[in-house]
Amino acid sequence: MHFLGHSLKAFAAEKLRKTLVSPQSNGGKFQPMRIAIVTDAWHPQVNGVVTTLATTARTLETMGHEVLIVNPQTMRSLPCPTYPEIRLAWRPYKKVSAQLSQYQPDRLHIATEGPLGLAARRYAGRAGLRFTTSYHTRFPQYVRARAPIPLSASYAFLRWFHRPASHIMVATRNQQQDLEQHGFSRLVRWTRGVDTRTFRPGAKDFLAAPRPIWLYAGRVAVEKSIDEFLRLDLPGTKYVVGDGPARAELEQRYPTARFTGYKFGAELAAHFAAADVFVFPSRTDTFGVVMLEAMACGLPIAAYPVTGPLDVVRPGETGALDEDLRQAALAALQLDPQEAIDYAAAHSWESATRQFIGNLVPTRPDDRADSSKLARKHTW
Repeated sequence: MHFLGHSLKAFAAEKLRKTLVSPQSNGGKFQPMRIAIVTDAWHPQVNGVVTTLATTARTLETMGHEVLIVNPQTMRSLPCPTYPEIRLAWRPYKKVSAQLSQYQPDRLHIATEGPLGLAARRYAGRAGLRFTTSYHTRFPQYVRARAPIPLSASYAFLRWFHRPASHIMVATRNQQQDLEQHGFSRLVRWTRGVDTRTFRPGAKDFLAAPRPIWLYAGRVAVEKSIDEFLRLDLPGTKYVVGDGPARAELEQRYPTARFTGYKFGAELAAHFAAADVFVFPSRTDTFGVVMLEAMACGLPIAAYPVTGPLDVVRPGETGALDEDLRQAALAALQLDPQEAIDYAAAHSWESATRQFIGNLVPTRPDDRADSSKLARKHTW
């Protein structure tokens, strides 16, 4: 009996050891997955979608999964009308189907509604594969800002595109409610995170300019409404960190504002940390990862009370929301930066990626290893 008891203890200890060192760690009992993510938004583009997908892919690989990113870099592409920085894949179906057929993913996620997303959707339908999608940009509002296309037409296209998906991932509660009101179903939440090792408080003297310093960072494009920030009557100095098709016109119209071009990593964090308030004038974002990055560096947020800021900002604590953006900026200036730092610290990419995994579905209906059940078992 003593020998049997010892053997059982040894068996249990070995089983525990294998569990702890598995790619899923701390309780995961499923094998690493081959996950394919199809996206029209990828490097060298600089935006929240690329940040989200690239960081999620890295985090998945750290967890032990294998990840394939189907992106425009390997495709023949054309510049997007009105936005040449964005390259759109030209007739990509053959390459997309070949990549996915060879890879044989356990999970398929279609992240964007562009040419690659359409090709992957078509392939999945023909191959009988289940897949998930995500909603990253307020596409109807984005298109409306650039062309006289009715919102109803854009929403009709989006409903058609996402209809076959097992789950449609959205970043916030307000975005979910908005899409439900427009006839979408099977919506699930996929939040965002911030790398607090890179984005953290730093020296205020990094920027030598009259204070207070008001800063925007991101794409410099019409849908971001940056002119609504730059025309505000505010003391001090306005900074625009980023680039895009609207930069030349805005520089000409607002000669006192300082345009830095794109900054990345530690240099971007240094700009955040040296400023006093982050002004986010966009009404078309579904989340705004850049707001979390700014908060992690100690910047309160000033924004409109719209989807994105409504879910990310705690008014009176981490920022101020007001239809009068000037009032929001002045109110944010009075807030304690530590509140923003503490809020951002609670949002990790690891947690966001666990949520992403839980939303995925097996590509084959006969695969019973449902991701949501596996994720619930997982303590990571």
